[in-house]
Amino acid sequence: MADADGQHADGAAVGKAAAEAAVAGTAVNADVDDAATEDRKRPRFGNRMLTDSDRVFEHNAWDNVGWDEEQERHAQEVVRKQALGRVDDSKQENLEAEADKFWDKFYSNHQNKFFKDRHWLLTEFPDLAPENPEYLVLPPPRGEGAADDEDEEADTGAQRASASKSASKTVLPAQASDAASSSSAVAGAQSVGGGGSSSSGEASSVPLIQHSAHSTKRCLEVGCGVGNTVFPLLTANRDPGLFVYACDFAPTAVNVLKTHAQYEPKRCHAFVCDVANEDVPLPEGSLDVAIMIFVLSAIHPDKMAGAIARVVRCLKPGGVLLLRDYGRYDLAQLRFKEGRYLSENFYMRGDGTRVYFFTQEELRDLLQRCGLTEEENIIDRRLIINRIRRLKMNRIWIQCKFRKPLAAA
Repeated sequence: MADADGQHADGAAVGKAAAEAAVAGTAVNADVDDAATEDRKRPRFGNRMLTDSDRVFEHNAWDNVGWDEEQERHAQEVVRKQALGRVDDSKQENLEAEADKFWDKFYSNHQNKFFKDRHWLLTEFPDLAPENPEYLVLPPPRGEGAADDEDEEADTGAQRASASKSASKTVLPAQASDAASSSSAVAGAQSVGGGGSSSSGEASSVPLIQHSAHSTKRCLEVGCGVGNTVFPLLTANRDPGLFVYACDFAPTAVNVLKTHAQYEPKRCHAFVCDVANEDVPLPEGSLDVAIMIFVLSAIHPDKMAGAIARVVRCLKPGGVLLLRDYGRYDLAQLRFKEGRYLSENFYMRGDGTRVYFFTQEELRDLLQRCGLTEEENIIDRRLIINRIRRLKMNRIWIQCKFRKPLAAA
């Protein structure tokens, strides 16, 4: 845990080492079978380089695949043409005013059938690993030739069009109302009266959520959707002191998450919150980790800084913000057709949801302006391979780790 005094630094290092060992294929527990561990390998970004183009179809993905000048010029020309078909202001105003409704409709249509579970979480973000390696649970074995467990890497527009035909990866319980009623008795996370100070300096009318007394490491996922981060995290990290808060501004997404068979009120509390426009109802300076994965890009650029500031307010001094999002000229950006362009690098999807494509410098500026210090800011240029169809797709994501400075002595 990233306490202000750093007293758990050694324990955290052990947990991180355990996570890294696990994803590298090293058994943490003596009874873990070597062959099973081998199946669970998923190297951290930057470990699989394409040095021989003749071998490109041997794996599902290659790291740090650079672009040549011709590819760069092509991307710039595509974006220039997209800008010629800008969406009119009145429609843009409606997209902003109804943003929550568009996402709520998205989850009403797709439930938990669209995004993949993020089993790569502890690989890319070892801060989420338990401090005690005994609480680390390896992910399930992956089949031969299984694709990397990236999330939005398939979200290029075409997938959204055909998503309704895809099979569900997770199963909702038959009696959703039973799970909903049980989750209402959130152990140790009841709403209490009062309020915190808002990021604008004004008193907030939103009641605070009281932390569980048993929690020693508190995480918040912003834009939790239906639990594709929450459940892999709770499954991999069985530390009894871990408590995960999860919020989304789409009520349907939160309801789907809370009616999931794996939802544990003693370890997790999901609630509706629009961080672009309202404070997070958690005590100031009380979280160890905040997670924003493919979330900031869905917020209007004018409101991004405010959203980050509201999340940072809840972090402890020494707490970290973990972020992963779309990078400039990602395949998803270049596939947008005429009539989807909102503003520079900001687009409307066919279902009314929106997406922004960042540079490292933009994210650095946003996060530093909110008082965070940079520890990691990497661009993930990945060549995704469809070995069956013999297709190559250039994906670009940015992954960040920024820390809230320790309080002055």
